[in-house]
Amino acid sequence: MSQPSTYVPKILRKFLNQPHVWRKTQTFIQALNLTGAFQIGGVAVNATAAELNKMDDSAAAALVTPSTVISASAEAVQTSVLRTGNIIKTTIAIDITGLKSVATAGDIIGDTGVSYLAQITTAINGVIYKGEINCGEVPLTGDDDIDLYSATEATGAYDGAIGDLTETALMTAGAALAIGTANPLTALPAADEYLYLTAGAGDTAGTYTAGRLIIELWGTVA
Repeated sequence: MSQPSTYVPKILRKFLNQPHVWRKTQTFIQALNLTGAFQIGGVAVNATAAELNKMDDSAAAALVTPSTVISASAEAVQTSVLRTGNIIKTTIAIDITGLKSVATAGDIIGDTGVSYLAQITTAINGVIYKGEINCGEVPLTGDDDIDLYSATEATGAYDGAIGDLTETALMTAGAALAIGTANPLTALPAADEYLYLTAGAGDTAGTYTAGRLIIELWGTVA
């Protein structure tokens, strides 16, 4: 006589009711549903599924990176890419301490060599529909009137004119940046373009001793 559809073989019941250590690579054809406590490398996993999914989204942060010159010269650069539904938020927080400006309006801020902040791509950042720059700490010693541009080229270097590139002015401050003031972008970076900071007033040449900027971009999944 055939067994009911709920029948579970004795050996399988024993397996399901006992802790199990996978000692080899396992391939699961269907979705794996884990209930109760489980461990990874002997460490208990306490995160919820939603938290783990958020971590997976955050892993894209590593794909939004500044040029090696900016990474080496700036005090700190932190990026994140978070997706909620069909909205993708990209954040670039940079402490510009250690970077340099020259006394020429429109010249690129950075250090000797290629000085872009990040490349914006549709696959990672979505189709950008909004953006702004916030000032977390007033820039000191260098030009405190800082603008943001995008360009199709990844070759823009410190002290080079942004106008020598195929560029778009995304935000021109028109005055010294101030804490607590959000400067909205008046234009948006196109897919695959690179972001650059430039001297706005062009009245101060020097190495920054302070200054924190937070660039936020919102995009939609393509």
